[in-house]
Amino acid sequence: MVGDVPPQAIASDPVVVVVATRIVEDRSRLSSSTSVVSGEDLRNRGATDLRSALALVAGVDIAPGGDGGPAAAVPEMWGFREFDAFLLVVDGVPWGGAFNPDTVTLSLQDVERIEILRGAAPVMYGATSFVGVIHVVHRAPGSGGTRFSGSVGTESSVAGSASFDLPGPTGFESRITLDADQHGLSDDRADFQRAHVGWRNEGEVADGKLRLTLDATAVEQSPVSPVPRQGRVLSPLVPLDANYNPRGAYIDPTRVALTVEFTQPQSYGAWSTLASYAHTGTKAERGFVTAVAQPTFDAQGFRTRTTQDDVYLDAHAQITSVEQFEFVVGADYLFGDGSINGGDYDYTVAANGSGAPQAGSVPLNSDVGIDVTRHLGGLYGYAAWQATERLRLDAGLRLNLVNESRDTRAEEFGAGVEQGSDQRGTNRLSGSAGAIFTAWTDGVDDLKLFAGYRNTFKPAAVDFGLDAEPEILEPETGESIEVGARGAFAGGRFEFEIDLFQMDLANLVLPSSSNGLPSLENAGAERFRGIETELRAHVTDDLMLRAAWSLHDARFLDYVRDFDGVPTQLDGNRQEMTPRDLGAFGAVWTPPSGFVARADVRYTGARYLNKRNTALAPGFTSWSAGIGWRTPRWEVRLDGENLSDQRDPVAESELADASYYRLEGRRVWLSCTWSE
Repeated sequence: MVGDVPPQAIASDPVVVVVATRIVEDRSRLSSSTSVVSGEDLRNRGATDLRSALALVAGVDIAPGGDGGPAAAVPEMWGFREFDAFLLVVDGVPWGGAFNPDTVTLSLQDVERIEILRGAAPVMYGATSFVGVIHVVHRAPGSGGTRFSGSVGTESSVAGSASFDLPGPTGFESRITLDADQHGLSDDRADFQRAHVGWRNEGEVADGKLRLTLDATAVEQSPVSPVPRQGRVLSPLVPLDANYNPRGAYIDPTRVALTVEFTQPQSYGAWSTLASYAHTGTKAERGFVTAVAQPTFDAQGFRTRTTQDDVYLDAHAQITSVEQFEFVVGADYLFGDGSINGGDYDYTVAANGSGAPQAGSVPLNSDVGIDVTRHLGGLYGYAAWQATERLRLDAGLRLNLVNESRDTRAEEFGAGVEQGSDQRGTNRLSGSAGAIFTAWTDGVDDLKLFAGYRNTFKPAAVDFGLDAEPEILEPETGESIEVGARGAFAGGRFEFEIDLFQMDLANLVLPSSSNGLPSLENAGAERFRGIETELRAHVTDDLMLRAAWSLHDARFLDYVRDFDGVPTQLDGNRQEMTPRDLGAFGAVWTPPSGFVARADVRYTGARYLNKRNTALAPGFTSWSAGIGWRTPRWEVRLDGENLSDQRDPVAESELADASYYRLEGRRVWLSCTWSE
């Protein structure tokens, strides 16, 4: 786990990776495509959200906002953009538990590094992801110094943070992070406020290391509206930044989590146990346009309360005492209990967003209750063998033990009550195999070739909408292969990685509708292919360049979808919202003192807005930049995101039919930071 990483190793080597093997590994030794973004790089670029943090990572594109609200994010990895297709891990714990990644409550303050692993999640994390893992690692107690920061920005935005160590008894370290922000948006009646506290502790107990973390976040969001599509384009009847939500609409989650971890050195290596509990409660009221026609639009509102309790347990042994071998053997259990209660109502709103009803004022048409329980357990093993000086082989195997239940109750007022339940149990093996070969080496410079295979499955997503169908969908299954090369030249100043992959998925879960309400359905077979490359150049000690380019080909293989009563075979069509091309280039000038600057440019290629591939959105380019002045203690900087003010569609709503979220508008921040 994260706690197994010696603090001195993290601080001195920004390319260590834990999420791939649960053992501290140099990224260059892994047989899978990985990237690491250091916390120092985030601070040098003024990055405080996932989109800016991962802007220069190959094959990754983050759409800010989405159905989770303006504080959320919808990542694309390996050409697949879905809110649940990836795994978000924070300090060794799945963030979102047994259900979906919780990007809304994620804090990127006081980060040590972010690890990005492409492809299915390792066997240590079970049936949780097909396309990748984003692992956020925060600074350990006693290792991060003190830092205070305050910012003001456009659209009446403000932010502040503080991270510092607390005094404690001998042999015990404690660190706290406090951050709060208010983000205004150019969209009418839209913004969000977030407050977060993280308290991390560790100390020596019984010849081992005990870690205890308490994390709490409260978010208040006034959501934006996705824009309906008419034919091949976003509706021309919708003004830019119009908001069709009820007045006073909200999506307000509160999350509290406690994690306890104990790691003890052993003669064979180390033994680690971890237990985490999280409770999340969300109240929400929002609406979506269902018909675009003058003089008013028809819309459907939703008023809900959701609760989610998650428990994550893991125990594993790291065996490093056998020469030329590494082993990890363990068991884990992920429990989730979630429920939603609420109903829907109909209303009308003017084309400019005026005339919407006040939230809470319209009586509901229905009363829906859904309870979902998930037990995701497993036994896993991983082994790596340094077969020769140049060849390293690895393999992982996991026995997944999954049991799910779903109970639903729906009352359409005046039409009676419907109840149902379903239960599904799945026991299935998953695994991986890989190899990495050092083709050339000269001091710190080298060229490595790698290849990997992964076979996995994932229980169908739970979207916590008001779809009261009791059926639990079939699990999604995936099989992938990748080959690639990575290397370093010129004394390690220039690094590159190139990766080719193919992933075949079956029973993919995609958004649909049932009885006029958003729902999910299994979607036949899909294939994702691509090539991704990433370059990093330490031109001087103060100048860093980074570039990335990806070509993705995501297509349906066998999927019949009903459009207006006509079954349509989508075989060969491209996945919607997946651009073929993604590109990024960034430069950072960060001397120890004096003038600092950075600039990023990102290209998002043309992508279809619909599954029938009749609506093609053109590609676009967005710019970000920053300048500042620093001393050994102080730094003042001016940073701008999306300076070109692109407002292109970047994510499709899964709660509203044929509706799309635009890229957030231009934002400029003026910040001041003191650190020691």
